[in-house]
Amino acid sequence: MENETEKVSILRITERGKSKVKDVVVREFPLTIVLNNQELVTLLCSPTDLECLAVGFLLSEGLIKGRDDIKKIVTDDRRGVVQVETGGGVDVPVKPVLASGGGRGTGFLNAERVSAELQTRLSASQFFTLMESFVQRSEIFRTTGGVHSAALCDVKDILVFSEDIGRHNAIDKVFGECLLRDITTDNRLIITSGRVSSEILLKVARRNIPILISKSAPTDLGVRLASDLGVTLIGFVRGKKMNVYANSRRVAV
Repeated sequence: MENETEKVSILRITERGKSKVKDVVVREFPLTIVLNNQELVTLLCSPTDLECLAVGFLLSEGLIKGRDDIKKIVTDDRRGVVQVETGGGVDVPVKPVLASGGGRGTGFLNAERVSAELQTRLSASQFFTLMESFVQRSEIFRTTGGVHSAALCDVKDILVFSEDIGRHNAIDKVFGECLLRDITTDNRLIITSGRVSSEILLKVARRNIPILISKSAPTDLGVRLASDLGVTLIGFVRGKKMNVYANSRRVAV
């Protein structure tokens, strides 16, 4: 956690007065991904799990399809550079891009309708339990309030968990770890702390994940795409309440 946060001096003001204290904030770190010796993108991220983030980003952008596409990965944590070499030819944009985890503006990604179907429908209490476990895992958020979280789950447990200053980055770190560790995403669930935009929805649908759960709200296009692509989209899961926005057939009421 020390690598992800930093102490700063602040002026704290309350109804009782003011005081100079130390506060903990999250670190923001530039990560440059080099694909086949060409600089592809610089992501503003949290300085952890950089290899997973790079691989997850390439996977989400459709630049790699699986682990077999990767011939070599070299990570320089100090400089913030991950170099990835692939086996086949990949078209790399001529100009490198600076991107934050909040949105990349890369356009719509192709996605097919989700084919994965869970063997049984999940009850509302199962969703509430998963979200409770998810929230309890987020130590950096409890300390700083400055990160997003994402997790891959089965119907009972969290399998992969990640935190980052960007909601896109947090999900890409999860998918990157899954690819590197050969963890399947089929018939699994994704939980995110962030807003579900069209880009987030498409990212999840491309991994054939049938259920996406969020603490936050979806956008209108996120809802429409979830409906069209067969993803069960659940938002505002807080306490014992939640909203099912699309494909409620997987939820037992």
